[in-house]
Amino acid sequence: MANTTSGTTTFDKTFSIDEIVEEAFERLGIQNVSGYQLKTSRRSLNIMLQEWGNRGIHYWEIDELDLDLIEGQAEYKFFRSSGDGTSAVSTPNGVYGISDVLEAQLRSNRTQTTQSDSPMTKVDRSTYAGFSNKLSKGTPNQYWVQRFIDHVSISVYPTPDSTNASKDMHFYYIKRIQDVGAYTNATDMPFRFIPCMVSGLAYYLSMKYAPQLMQGMKLVYEDEFQRALQEDGSASSTYITPKAYYPGS
Repeated sequence: MANTTSGTTTFDKTFSIDEIVEEAFERLGIQNVSGYQLKTSRRSLNIMLQEWGNRGIHYWEIDELDLDLIEGQAEYKFFRSSGDGTSAVSTPNGVYGISDVLEAQLRSNRTQTTQSDSPMTKVDRSTYAGFSNKLSKGTPNQYWVQRFIDHVSISVYPTPDSTNASKDMHFYYIKRIQDVGAYTNATDMPFRFIPCMVSGLAYYLSMKYAPQLMQGMKLVYEDEFQRALQEDGSASSTYITPKAYYPGS
């Protein structure tokens, strides 16, 4: 007789912040946490998630949009939050928390079956600074991204002329990982990263509550993070070509 299974795959959806905190503390041998322990653990978790932004591309945080280009306008801003400013008009509109732009295309006829994309090249500061007239009009084919504390600025070159102002800059971008928030919240990440998130929080808390366990906690954390990051990669098709062998050749 077959065993009965749960039939659900939503553990990560219901795994709340307070349970993550409890699990991390239990790995340090600490139970029945409350008060300041909850406050400091939530702070550590937010700091750790900020640090994850320096560890490479998180594919679950990649999204895309179509930026409405304006004739003669070079710079378009996307803010950290609505409290910092109003982001540029796009489809979808009201986009906040962009960390960086991965790749972009100049898109014409966005809503039609004749849609067409032309690649745009991402340039660095020195290259953009070398453009003699940054307000010259034409067909945008290059862009520069500046990342500030409260917003990301995208400058296109050349600026759109009257013909290209009806087109969009379609681009893929990386979103910032959301803050932890309330203890009853779930986390802004896929199930693959749940183990390393708990291990990471245990490592961060060991610095404060169990320094003697810190080295071991760090090894577990880094191992689980690398496995999650590898599994989160964007794989492409694999092709195997057999090698022909001719005796006597």
